[in-house]
Amino acid sequence: MADKDREKIMEKAVRIASILDAKKAHDVKLLYVHDQTVIADFFVIAHGTSSTQVKALCDEVEFRMDEAGIPCTSIQGRDGTNWIVMDYDDVLVHVFHKEARNYYNLEKLWADAEQIDFVPDPDVLKSGKEEEK
Repeated sequence: MADKDREKIMEKAVRIASILDAKKAHDVKLLYVHDQTVIADFFVIAHGTSSTQVKALCDEVEFRMDEAGIPCTSIQGRDGTNWIVMDYDDVLVHVFHKEARNYYNLEKLWADAEQIDFVPDPDVLKSGKEEEK
């Protein structure tokens, strides 16, 4: 993958991770999985402490990414609230209920992936209209 491509995809992943962080998701992780799988280049993993929070986190990501012109291509698990997966093509977002995250332990499963340290963008929740003011 070209460095420019990786950088652009990583910006998308950091944006998603920042949205989750701003909405008080717990233990937000960003994994670079390009060398381990063909299904995505990055995983964003986070959890909520209630089914309501898990759904709200996913709703916020979907809303903010749509607002940025980056639609979600698929969402799985909305009927249940233990694990919701959002597909942003080259970025897969996994939002778990805390117990489900501990059970599935994706960080251990993908231990060979590079964990990316990111600095959350504090302005990620501002809409375009707010930024114009």
